[in-house]
Amino acid sequence: MLKGKTILVIGGYGLVGRAISRELMAHQPDTLLITSLLEDEAKHAVTDLRREFPDSDTKLLPLWGNIFVRTTLKDVPRAKVLALPEWREQIYRDVIESRTPELVESSFLVQLISGTTREYPGVKPHIVIDAVNTATALAYQDIYHSAAEVHDLYEQAEEAWQETSWAVVEKLLISLYIPQLVRHIQILDAAMREAGTEAYLKIGTSGTGGMGMNIPYTHGEEKPSRVLLSKAAVAGAHTSLLFLMGRTPGGPAVKEIKPTAAITWKNIGYGPIKKRGRPIALLDCPPEQGAKLVSGAQFNLNAHPAQTSDEFMESVFIDTGENGFFSVGEFTAITTLGQMEAVTPEDIAINVVNELRGINTGKDVVSAIDSAVLGPSYRAGFMRQRAIAFASHLEAEQDVASIAFEILGPPKLSKLLFEACLLKTAFRTLDTVAQTAPAQIMDGLTRLVSASATIRKQAVSVGIPILMPDGETLLCVNRGAGEHRWERTVWEVTPAAINRWAETEWIDLRLENMARWQRRMRNIMAEAQAMPSPARDSSSRYGRVMSNPETWLLDPEINIGEVAGWIFNYEEQGQRMKG
Repeated sequence: MLKGKTILVIGGYGLVGRAISRELMAHQPDTLLITSLLEDEAKHAVTDLRREFPDSDTKLLPLWGNIFVRTTLKDVPRAKVLALPEWREQIYRDVIESRTPELVESSFLVQLISGTTREYPGVKPHIVIDAVNTATALAYQDIYHSAAEVHDLYEQAEEAWQETSWAVVEKLLISLYIPQLVRHIQILDAAMREAGTEAYLKIGTSGTGGMGMNIPYTHGEEKPSRVLLSKAAVAGAHTSLLFLMGRTPGGPAVKEIKPTAAITWKNIGYGPIKKRGRPIALLDCPPEQGAKLVSGAQFNLNAHPAQTSDEFMESVFIDTGENGFFSVGEFTAITTLGQMEAVTPEDIAINVVNELRGINTGKDVVSAIDSAVLGPSYRAGFMRQRAIAFASHLEAEQDVASIAFEILGPPKLSKLLFEACLLKTAFRTLDTVAQTAPAQIMDGLTRLVSASATIRKQAVSVGIPILMPDGETLLCVNRGAGEHRWERTVWEVTPAAINRWAETEWIDLRLENMARWQRRMRNIMAEAQAMPSPARDSSSRYGRVMSNPETWLLDPEINIGEVAGWIFNYEEQGQRMKG
């Protein structure tokens, strides 16, 4: 079915798209159209394939641009589109108003499918494979932030409302998820029917890495996060629309592969840590420069000038493709047993190609939604320890702790990883922390934060401040980013507000939190000691089998990622229900 065909891989530069393209090459398609958002990405993907398959006769053609807009805007960054009234109005009409023939013909996605691109006229794909994470692309426009802007504007003076009202409202309207998704599916369906496309296969998402409403990762104060649930809702709506498309006569065969685990990894190395393509500046806030949290006063980080630095964060990273760089701690925590766990892009690619060849994998969501999710794989579980061991070796070799970069998203995870790293640095083992009084733990961590800038710099540089034991001194910097709500809004300093941020986003060195950590370590040790040794029970019953009751996970030292994962599994009740 694949030999001699023209196949379009949308998102071909991404982690999954590249794996699918490599898998397709073995089946000798006539042409592979490889698309990505950026020109250099598409060309790089094609260059890599040509290097890897030098003897292949398959024609490899790069194309690039945003598939959700018309061709004239495909290479314009969204921020620039939103900034110019004429472009913003064009997007508004394209998304909100009725579909017109002119809109369909002008769509970059339609031109890719119909073979009417300027670069390759007449090259029309028989098969379309869509590896773009559509739900993320739409839901992470964050309608809630836009709605808050409209509300804030409305409460301002009437003059300000008159001057800027339509621009802000228009931005909100074109951020609505469902209209964008519906228009995308309308255009996609019309294009494939007109072009006579034989098959369409979508790489979808569950929105939560296969986890449920108890997912412990958040994008703000709430749990579960509105933004994350919006992503899951868009993913579900997308699947429903594909289901309808697949039941409509005259269209292509429609399939969806929906991975339900963290998709990893692309590369492991040491070097500058980049977020959205830019290196993270290494900033600092010594204790004597900490902000004072005075009860009843207004906290406004933007009142302080943003810090600058000539230093940039360098560490060991695990490159997860579109999801960015993960620290060893972050990777360990989200892939540990009971969290997102992992699936490799190769697992996905094999299933994609088999489905297109007519082999029933049982993983097509459109034909069997309930049973088709692609869960954690044996391959990823087998190779996970090798990846962590290699990255840990690089940590030792470079004399650096790969803790948290805050690229993954949830500040609660970063907070826990930094706190666990401080405990590991000061006390080394689980048992030592379990046997040490909270006041001594607090003193030890305070001395460490004050005397050593290494961990302190990493934390404040990624937006995780340190609340000192007095509950009033906050080691923080103005990064000029405003990624976390406590950074970008003015809020009143109250005990409740301090406790809220300290619980979810700040490193908390207060006595109560130290007592909490002592209890955690005691609970972990109790769990370890309660597990039978292999001599008494060597069955598959236990996920974590102890060879020595004095250790946990066969590691005497604190494993920050595993500890964070344990907290998510048990304290947060965030353990996945199905493997």
